[in-house]
Amino acid sequence: MTSTSPDAAKIWRAAKKPLIILAILLAGVLVLVIVRGDQGAREELHPDSYAPDGGRALAQVLRQQGVRVDQVDTFTEAEAESAEGATLLITKPDLLPPERLLELRDRTERLVLAGAQGPGVGALLPGTEVAGVSEVQDRQPECPLSAAVAAAEATSGGVRYQPGDGVLSCYPDDGAGTLVQRFGGPDTTVTLLGTPAPLTNARLDEAGNAALGMRLLGAGDRLVWYVPSATDTALRGDEKSFAELVPDGLKFGLVQLFVAAVVLALWRARRLGRVVHERLPVVVRAAETVEGRARLYRRSGATVHVAGTLRQAARARLAPRLGLAPDAEPPALISALAARTGRPGAQLHALLYGPPPDADPALVRLADELDRLEKEVDDR
Repeated sequence: MTSTSPDAAKIWRAAKKPLIILAILLAGVLVLVIVRGDQGAREELHPDSYAPDGGRALAQVLRQQGVRVDQVDTFTEAEAESAEGATLLITKPDLLPPERLLELRDRTERLVLAGAQGPGVGALLPGTEVAGVSEVQDRQPECPLSAAVAAAEATSGGVRYQPGDGVLSCYPDDGAGTLVQRFGGPDTTVTLLGTPAPLTNARLDEAGNAALGMRLLGAGDRLVWYVPSATDTALRGDEKSFAELVPDGLKFGLVQLFVAAVVLALWRARRLGRVVHERLPVVVRAAETVEGRARLYRRSGATVHVAGTLRQAARARLAPRLGLAPDAEPPALISALAARTGRPGAQLHALLYGPPPDADPALVRLADELDRLEKEVDDR
């Protein structure tokens, strides 16, 4: 009877290469997510980023003009650093709840937000609403705002704001401005840029973008460049679990890899059918098996091992015939054999527990003596 079911070794050999390939792909996905995630966080208007969407060029120009530029990543740092008459630039304002934006507005003299379109717009500038988006292109300011007037034509667009009462609107598009400004408090100026494009490395040297950036961010002697992060605990009401922090794209990729692994395993695995009964092609007699094993023992010179095996087998057969357990102690077995056969105990001990024979003839004599002892026990 032969089973067609694969064993663990066969299954592992069949699935080893596909599993290694999947592991390499998964490692590559994780590396790409980590690397690209870090790049994405530093590319979008980051003061240390050389990327086209970065802001290193503007930061360097401001430093050359004597403006101290301090980059911060957390709300706590931004709140602490902006309290001493500094200009505060927030590159991702929609990550901050309105109440956090109001806290920062009340602590700084000049607040600049790039691309804001969340509820914080109405909180900072009451009456001002988001009116859609427009194409990013060069426009004339058409407003009395000093920074826009000095820059003249500049890159604008992105989020369009419908200004409220007392709000200056520049770079108009269908009645809404893409740059608005007003005094949010006695000592606070709030400016909303519809797009960060004029401040980026790629467009800083176009039109009047450099002048606009210098006027908006270099009005004081210190600039706090705040790059918010979604992992900042100060911006969340409740702590999130690790699963909630994992990007949705990574979750989707892991699910796809798992499904692919299951499909591959089903494809490569052998089908398990019923057990097949078949006749052996050759019948091997027991005597031939014994002779073959004996030849192997003789070839390897395993006289000691064979003698021990013969004695152990003889003791296991004799003990039950004498009413003893198969693993009976030597004194008990020798005493019972002496009483049954009448042989001296020393002779029986030498036969069953004595030293091993030193040659093949002595091994043959030992086997004959053990057979003779078993026959004596059976006959009495």
